[in-house]
Order: sequence, then C-alpha cells, then structure tokens
Amino acid sequence: MASREYVFRVFRFDPEKDQKPHFSTYALKLEESQSVLGALMEIQDRLDPSLSFRYSCRGAVCGSCGMAVNGSLVLACRTLLFSLQTGVITVEPLPNLEIQRDLVVDMEPFWKAYQSIQPWLHTQGPLPEREYTVSERDRSRIDQFVNCILCACCYGACPVLGRDPDYLGPAALAKLYRFVGDVRDQRDKAILEEVDNPQGVWGCDTVFRCIDACPKEVRPTDGISALRRGLVTRALGRKL
Repeated sequence: MASREYVFRVFRFDPEKDQKPHFSTYALKLEESQSVLGALMEIQDRLDPSLSFRYSCRGAVCGSCGMAVNGSLVLACRTLLFSLQTGVITVEPLPNLEIQRDLVVDMEPFWKAYQSIQPWLHTQGPLPEREYTVSERDRSRIDQFVNCILCACCYGACPVLGRDPDYLGPAALAKLYRFVGDVRDQRDKAILEEVDNPQGVWGCDTVFRCIDACPKEVRPTDGISALRRGLVTRALGRKL
C-alpha cells in the first residue's frame, strides 16, 4: 500500500508533573497498512519518547492495547490506518477507568470485578482420573465467551459504568456465564444470587454497546441475559 501523511491527536496527561489533560499533535508519513499501535510506536521512537501506552503481543491476543481511536473502542494493534479513511486520527484512553498517564489506565477495578466471579472451573470431590468430555452442542453454548481476551473495551463502552462504578461490567458477567454454562463446572449455583442485584445482572441497560466494542465478536449481553434467565428459573423453582 502507498504511504501518506497522517496527523495524530494523542491524549496526554501526566499527574506526576501536575499536568492538565490535553492533546499533543504529531505529523508523520506512514504506510497505509500500518496499525495504529505501530504508528504510536513510531511517534514514541522518532518524535516523543515520553508518550506512554500499553501493548504486548501485537497480535490481538493479549488485549493490552485497548484504546479509543476516532471515538471507537478498539485494539490498536489490529486497527489499520487505511481502515480509518481519514488523515487525522484522534487517540484517547479507554473510558470508565482512571487515567494513570497518557493512554495508560488503571485496570484494577476491571480485574477486581473479574476476580469476584471466580473465573475458573469448580469441582466437588476428587478429581476425575481422565479428562471430562464435552459434546459439540454443549461447547457451542459457551464458545463465544471463551474467546474473550479481557481487553476491557466492553468495560469502557458500558454506559452503566459511567454512572455506577460498582457495577461488575459486561466482561466479568459474560465470563461468569462462560463457567456457569460449562457442563464441567460444579460450583454451587447459589453464586448466581451474588449477582442478583443492580450491580450485577440487573444493572445492564441492554443497549449492546459492549457487543459493538468487542474485537473478538463476543456478545456479553447474551451471557447476561442467560444469567437473568437462570435466576428467574431458580426463583420459580423455589416457589413451586
């Protein structure tokens, strides 16, 4: 692909310097096939070594480089310049998370919510001598939720977290369904009662912004809806 001139407006903030949030502008010529992450690395290498951002695998696997690019929450490593169809590109940190520096946000609330749903397979009694077998039908029910890479793009897109920071968020709740819906999981289903509140499954506005933001085509709202159905079914069963 051809090269062209790009202008990047990059959000900047350094609390250690008592610096007010602002945008820095950088102009450079890049291949249209370059990714936004690659462009940020070029800016850091050639123009401004003080620029801070996260990345790791550069292959859309680790989820580290989630950020807002021209208003859309994306993985910078898989967002190519030619796909943006503009020569002016605005880069900002993920919303709903405290900014630590420039494009780096504090992920602690996200990880705290994720940890709270106990994201691992639970067993009761001795472990089996052989691996569990799972049918294709049972596996297909949770496939999309297994694909989540915990990039927090859905967390940043969620309007509920903008008004209630105690809400668990779409990623944690979708991951909870990934395990509750797994036929191998033997956890006490009473764990559903821990999310039976406005900070859990009933807090979701079902406006599907999390689905739009997910780079792996996970549909967190589907998992949240399934958890709601499980709670209703459980409540009806107790009454019968």
